[in-house]
Amino acid sequence: MKKFLSANEAVAHAAAQAGCRVASAYPGTPSTEILENIAKFKDTVKCEWAVNEKVAMETAIGASMAGGRALTAMKHVGLNVAMDPLMTFTYVGATGGMVIVSADDPGMHSSQNEQDNRNLAKFARAPLLEPSDSQEAYDMTVAAFEISEKFKVPVIIRLTTRTSHSSSIVDLGEFSPAPRELIPYERNIRQRLPVPMFARGHRLLAQQRTADMEAASNDSQFNRVEKGRTDLGFVTSAVAYQYVKEVFPEFSILKLGWTNPLPKRLVAEFAKTVDKVAVVEELDPFLEDQIKAMGIKVVRHETELNMFELNADRLQNLRHELIGDVAEVKPHETDASLPTRPPVLCAGCGHRGVFYVLHKLGATVTGDIGCYTLGAFPPLNAMDTTICMGASIGNAAGMKKAGLKGRICAVLGDSTFFHSGMTGILSALYNGTPVTTVVLDNRITAMTGHQDNPGTGKTLSGEVAPVTEIGEIAKAMGYKKVVKVSADDLVQLESVLKDAMDGDEGALVIAYAPCRIAAKLTKEGLCEVDADKCKACGACFKMGCPAMTRGKEIRPGAFQMVIDANQCAGCIQCSQVCKFGAIKRVR
Repeated sequence: MKKFLSANEAVAHAAAQAGCRVASAYPGTPSTEILENIAKFKDTVKCEWAVNEKVAMETAIGASMAGGRALTAMKHVGLNVAMDPLMTFTYVGATGGMVIVSADDPGMHSSQNEQDNRNLAKFARAPLLEPSDSQEAYDMTVAAFEISEKFKVPVIIRLTTRTSHSSSIVDLGEFSPAPRELIPYERNIRQRLPVPMFARGHRLLAQQRTADMEAASNDSQFNRVEKGRTDLGFVTSAVAYQYVKEVFPEFSILKLGWTNPLPKRLVAEFAKTVDKVAVVEELDPFLEDQIKAMGIKVVRHETELNMFELNADRLQNLRHELIGDVAEVKPHETDASLPTRPPVLCAGCGHRGVFYVLHKLGATVTGDIGCYTLGAFPPLNAMDTTICMGASIGNAAGMKKAGLKGRICAVLGDSTFFHSGMTGILSALYNGTPVTTVVLDNRITAMTGHQDNPGTGKTLSGEVAPVTEIGEIAKAMGYKKVVKVSADDLVQLESVLKDAMDGDEGALVIAYAPCRIAAKLTKEGLCEVDADKCKACGACFKMGCPAMTRGKEIRPGAFQMVIDANQCAGCIQCSQVCKFGAIKRVR
């Protein structure tokens, strides 16, 4: 059976084929589609969105300890959240096969940093497999469950944005998804309760296991030598292999798929067959540093390969430098006169009104990870910081503690609140820090593609679930001032936010407006501008709505506003900032 699949889809098919019983994850680009596709096999795999990556990891660990095969998936920064349970579980050891998919994002297409999670695999002493295409993503995932059970350790599969979202033909073989029988559970506190007297023994076993895994990696089917010219040989892995194969097709290549522990014997044998060794990898010199530590000389080059996403042009420049038989690829020049086109909040987005008001009130705004990060940019200019999921509240509390004057406000989304915001508001309240927190509640996990969360009333599988009310959580924690307000009502928003930020006690404001795309409200209404009333004052343009365009110039530099009927969602925020009543809703 063959299918045209992305690597994310291939991992999902492999999990079902390998008999995975439980899959748990938190959505994050570029990993999101893995769980969405595993959910299609709901008759064989129990699949769920966890509230955060740590919980997802712990759920998979529980399933493994029960003797079932389990998978968890997350983007690279998500693994940071899940490292606490992972670092101990690699000591405790898997029972049922457990696979962790870490989807890295070289080039930071949708991320706040560019970390290389191969380092975390080495740090955790976990075996690491790196697919270079969809077929390998499928094959390696199936094999990872076996490796996990053989060595009693979770296995990390590292994808990158390019492999996650690129598609190719995958041979699924005799595809027959069915859950694997549970390995019989036996109570064993010496194994599963790593108090110091037991954990010390685990540490020794982990060291021996690493040596055993290295021996296996040397003989792995996922590591191979492709013979060619021997005056130069390449050691490479993952998607970097594809670029080496394209640009240096005539040279010998050691293609590594099982990269931690590094198959040192195989690397040493390959090095003896070529005159010089070059290492090509994406992001950190993970392989290169270890190869150098073996005493193998590696070709030095000036071409930058360890920063941002690789591509064929960068490899061509390496060939130009090392061999000189191709032209250097010059950086693409852009016309400086062309305006930039940064992403903007969607037309009708409720977040826009919140940021418009916060900017008007002169607040210092600590932000978070989500669509609302776009509130930082002109013309809204209403966010000052973004660090990680849930950090906005702690950041605001720290600013208050440090003595920063003026209005301070923490902003985060509903899904982020459930992910890691609850601990932040509890800590602020407990420590007597009067932080105003605004939860932008659009009832969906929007930026990663409209996934459900505890506030939506549905699970990943589409089943009805309890709706968790954010306001009730805050009240249960002890907050006295909890206010819910429509994010589209700018007058009420301003009154509520001003009162909250100027008060001397902590407050939680829920700015509610459903995501218009997820709720299918993009054609709910339409606004128009009365050209006779429009004074071209420009106040409406400060909203930064993409449905607003320049119309007639009535005086130098002053343009009337025209609403694009194809984009307007009828939110009427713009009509509330017009002092002349020139904007009205017509449908």
